[in-house]
Amino acid sequence: MLKLCVLFFLISGTIWSQDIVTAERYLDMVAQRYGSIRDYEARIAIRSGTTDMTGTLLNLSPSFLRIDFTRPSGQVIVFNGDQLTIYLPEYRAVLIQAVTESSQNTSAGIASAQGLTMLKRNYTPAYVSSPDPQPLETGSRELVVQLHLTRRTTSEGFRELTLSIEPETKLIRRIEGRTITNAIVRFDFTSIKINQGTPEQRFIYDPPTSANLYNNFIFRDSD
Repeated sequence: MLKLCVLFFLISGTIWSQDIVTAERYLDMVAQRYGSIRDYEARIAIRSGTTDMTGTLLNLSPSFLRIDFTRPSGQVIVFNGDQLTIYLPEYRAVLIQAVTESSQNTSAGIASAQGLTMLKRNYTPAYVSSPDPQPLETGSRELVVQLHLTRRTTSEGFRELTLSIEPETKLIRRIEGRTITNAIVRFDFTSIKINQGTPEQRFIYDPPTSANLYNNFIFRDSD
């Protein structure tokens, strides 16, 4: 009888352990989900300290990105795979940066297949508390699976990241990061639409002719 009980628990333990999805495997599942997405649209809200920004985000695989902001009104960020353009209406300034092959990965879209590939390579995932869905925040009825990512090297801009993932769709609802200066930056994604047939023409941006142009504002070509 004792042997039968021991055998039962061993078998039950084996079956139960097979049902557990590790944090690394769960992140792989999320990456696979985004790998199946050709185009992506969402409302985005960004909070950094006391600064709040809102807008509409467009992403087209493999590397097209556009954010049209409603706060600050009129601000635009566009990346077409080769060039990053930022329009700052407050300063009537257009910042333009040609992106070389060696630096192209730094411009991967937020919550995209490319961005998740970078996270898998540069961060170690773990569940915040458990694999079970948890409230997005205290008092929220919205349930998400939360992954905590810690950087593998000191070269990453964020010390740690928390991904809040919608359990049914495997789409990221929120990204919260702690920078090297311990500042908290949060990205919220709502009203998500995928595979709507977004054309590349949506990522063509003609800035106002009256704005001042500033080229290569991030990277400088070495002589």
